[in-house]
Amino acid sequence: MTAQNDVFSFEVKVSHVSANPIRVKISADAADLERLARQWHVPEVQSFEAQLELGRWKRDGVRVKGHVSSTIVQECVVTLDPVTQQIEEDVETVFLPENSRLAKRTLDGNGEMFLDPDGPDLPEVFSGDSIDVGAVVAEFAALSIDAYPRKEGLEYTDRIESDSSADKKPSPFAVLQGLKDGESDG
Repeated sequence: MTAQNDVFSFEVKVSHVSANPIRVKISADAADLERLARQWHVPEVQSFEAQLELGRWKRDGVRVKGHVSSTIVQECVVTLDPVTQQIEEDVETVFLPENSRLAKRTLDGNGEMFLDPDGPDLPEVFSGDSIDVGAVVAEFAALSIDAYPRKEGLEYTDRIESDSSADKKPSPFAVLQGLKDGESDG
């Protein structure tokens, strides 16, 4: 588990967000890049930047929309050589205060929540007067990290395929087939 001060964060005061959207640019410094590498469990994060637009949503919500870019280095799952991945991800989410009626989850008669897989994501809930847009963009980028990075051009020439005919075991019913064939002769 990561400590709170070991997680990438960039807080924005909700009171500074008006009906006219504000632009926020996040650029990670060296300490932030190290923090992201630990958070994402990768050897190195070379760059991390986000361009966001924050505006009011409905009456008391905040819509965050923008783009996050990052360059990370991981180990190839085959050779353990360094592999660089460029992450380009669009970001869009809505934040609602925890006491907002729009933040309440509606349940059906069985106490289950209906989620439309093709519909918009559920709003994030915040308390106080700040939202952590840094955590949001870091999460969007993290979801794009290749779980099994491979070095480009890597081919499996040393891989040995087994002979499928050699692995075939005789059918347990082959003995019965022999008995049936013997009956018709006699």
